[in-house]
Amino acid sequence: MKISSKIPNTPCYVVDESLLKKNLEVLSRVQKISGVRIILALKGFAMFSTFPLIKKYLEGVSASSLNEARLGREEFGKEVHVCAPAYREDEFGELLRYADHIVFNSVPQWNRFKEQLKKNPKVKAGLRINPEHSEVRVPLYDPCSPGSRLGITLKEFAMADLDGITGLHFHTLCELNSDSLERTLEVFENKFANVIGKMEWVNFGGGHHITRHDYDVDRLCGAIKKFREKYPVTVYLEPGEAIALNTGYLVSSVLDVMRNEIDIAILDTSAAAHMPDVLEMPYRPEIQGAGKPGEFEYTYRLGGMSCLAGDIIGDYSFKEPLKPGDRLVFLDMAHYTMVKNNTFNGVALPSIGIYYPEKNETRIVRKFDYSDFRNRLS
Repeated sequence: MKISSKIPNTPCYVVDESLLKKNLEVLSRVQKISGVRIILALKGFAMFSTFPLIKKYLEGVSASSLNEARLGREEFGKEVHVCAPAYREDEFGELLRYADHIVFNSVPQWNRFKEQLKKNPKVKAGLRINPEHSEVRVPLYDPCSPGSRLGITLKEFAMADLDGITGLHFHTLCELNSDSLERTLEVFENKFANVIGKMEWVNFGGGHHITRHDYDVDRLCGAIKKFREKYPVTVYLEPGEAIALNTGYLVSSVLDVMRNEIDIAILDTSAAAHMPDVLEMPYRPEIQGAGKPGEFEYTYRLGGMSCLAGDIIGDYSFKEPLKPGDRLVFLDMAHYTMVKNNTFNGVALPSIGIYYPEKNETRIVRKFDYSDFRNRLS
């Protein structure tokens, strides 16, 4: 299927409904086999036009802010779990209206808000643990790096008043396999075993690449079942990427081709504005039909629309020379794209669409214009 032909204007994010459903079926199988409850991390994927499909399979959402919690309550309508580095006094009362679980990142935060929790018994309180065990190789994404601001270490946990605490939460992973979870669980149990059994629930956080082709799903299910047999608790996972992994595209057009020692193509999209992880991670996204530099006859450096000198997507080769008007399809562009994009330089936000393969058609669910740019400012 040539998805670019189904898009009236670029740039445009497109999610393939059949691929999203395929991922959800994998996650559903994990829930049935292991007894875990999987929730969608909105920080990774918050395209609410897909929520009617997602909520048929998953148990709820995890939120990191008041806005995400409200979106989860109003658009998803199932469990809402909230976990943030800190909470604002002026927002906390409203946050409790949307949350089912709320996790505190420090002992002082728990002490500050626990009286309000006692007045809202429907909201279950938890503490975020820092097992001080790193599995993530990229420091920017490692929540357990030395001096991390995320989670309570064992030393600090000893000072916590657990009266009113019903669960524990940890997050140590990023795009990792089930063996990383096994090692984390071993450390977590060694340090907090005397407390785990007293809890009602434990949240294993996100970063589980469950729907990746080489992910060991059986090993994950085995680790969860083993933990649940040992401790009488409800276990949650909150992946963001696994829900939308390899389900979406960013369709872009070539605006200009120039040369400065190498051939350069300027696109109507931007790494800085539309796919910031390309610069933050960093990584080189795949393009449909393109290869590595030199793999095909024509090699280009692809640049974005912004004035940032480093707004470079990467070097790619093509079977045919690029020219203005050609469309390029970037792969795996559903997660951490729409949620992180911006309007730097006034660059327009990409439209958002859903592709329905059974009909071979795309429905554009959102377009952005000048008012969206203007209304962010003052």
